[in-house]
Formats: sequence, C-alpha cells, structure tokens
Amino acid sequence: ATFPTESVDAPLGEDSPTIDLQKCPQGVDNVPTEGALSLQEIYSRNIDSVVSVTSTGQGTTATGTGVILTEDGYIVTNCHVVENGISITDGRTLPAMLVGADSVSDLAVLHIDTTGLTPAQFGDSDSLRVGDTVVAIGDPLGVKFRGTYTDGIISGIGRDMDMDGRT
Repeated sequence: ATFPTESVDAPLGEDSPTIDLQKCPQGVDNVPTEGALSLQEIYSRNIDSVVSVTSTGQGTTATGTGVILTEDGYIVTNCHVVENGISITDGRTLPAMLVGADSVSDLAVLHIDTTGLTPAQFGDSDSLRVGDTVVAIGDPLGVKFRGTYTDGIISGIGRDMDMDGRT
C-alpha cells in the first residue's frame, strides 16, 4: 500500500470524532521474577490438589472442580455446582458436607471426612501485576476432562464489575 506523503489539513466540524489521550498504567516486564516456577512445575505441584465435585438431586447432575484448601478435608468450589447433594472424586468417591456458600461470589466451601490430602499452593494475589501469568487446573464439563490445564495473563487489577445490580 502507498500513502500520501503530503499533509492534508481539513477543518474539524462539530461531528468530528475525538480522541481522549490518557496515560496508560505503568507497563511491566514480561520476565518471571527470580525463583518463579515454570508452568509445568505449577501443574505438577498442584494437580493432586484438584478434585472433581458432583452434585445430584431432583433429576439433575452438576459437575465442577474443587481445590483442596487443607490437609484435613476443606475444599473450595463454585456455589452453583453444589446446589444439590455433593460427592468428591479424587480417584475415590467421598460424601461431602457443605460448610458455607455465597451465591453472589459463586463460592462454596465443602468438607470431607478424611485426612492426608494435599492442599493447593496459592500465590499472593496482593503481588499481582498486569501481565503476570496465571493458570487454571480443573475439570471442565466433568470428570471426562479431569486435569485440564490452561494459562493466561492478568489483564487488569482493581476493576469493579456491575452485573445484575451487583458490584
């Protein structure tokens, strides 16, 4: 393609588009900090902390992913998954008790009566920067896809979202 090399000056009318120039947030280096784990190391350290959650009742079945919080059986999952009876699968199927749930944040805490579980290793969300790599390990669409792994980046921090009258 060729572009004109001479300047074209045309007067701007009232209906002309405007541009709002604002300084962008400070950029970040796309280099892991010292001591950072590779994606493969994160997966291998946490895959044993990921469980499948199945909820059945009144002719419906819901499945989702749970993450082990403590060695003695506390697990976090999505609230919408556990609206009926609950069982946890980590190579065996165990009944679970609902400890608490919050439908606004879509989080629920479950407890299974066992010990010796491997808690997930969480990062420090207060140290996140735009451009940092994040990962998700889970069971999308049920146990059939157990252990699925994906990554992405932090695209923004400190943003509120308004949905259905909630922030």
